[in-house]
Amino acid sequence: MVYIFLADGFEEIEALAPLDILKRSGIEVLTVGVTGKTVSGAHGVKVQADILPGEVDLTKLRGAVLPGGMPGADNLAASKEVADILEFAYKNDLLIGAICAAPYILGERGYLKGRKATCYTGYEAKLIGAKCTGKPVVCDGNIITARGAGVALSFGFEIAAALKGKDTAKKVKMSMLCE
Repeated sequence: MVYIFLADGFEEIEALAPLDILKRSGIEVLTVGVTGKTVSGAHGVKVQADILPGEVDLTKLRGAVLPGGMPGADNLAASKEVADILEFAYKNDLLIGAICAAPYILGERGYLKGRKATCYTGYEAKLIGAKCTGKPVVCDGNIITARGAGVALSFGFEIAAALKGKDTAKKVKMSMLCE
């Protein structure tokens, strides 16, 4: 199960584009409402989350995805429940994805030390110990980071490739006319 964490102020496309791609790829995915069951995006789009943080099943966890947006990323960073789930994923080499401002959460937790990563322009200093590439999407081991809303589809395809293989991601990409 991949859990996509939503907190008030999240960047809608950075959550919903990867969600769509993962579902098309046959990956089980649920949204987690960190600030409540109904979450308001950065542009006022309200999303009904599937579950709340206390309902995350760590025994089924395959990946944790953090959309950016402000104050969405800050709201994710402030959540003890999100921190605990990320720590579990990190210690068990499970997939962790973060886009836009959200990679700063991984940087501050020390997860990016010695890894290549990318983020929204201006957040590089918060990716503590990372080798910032400036590339649209970067996969280093089990951690995938991306720059922002404009690469949300690429971010989703990279997560799908990591979990279901490059062939599956390519088939979905082609079916969506993204190539």
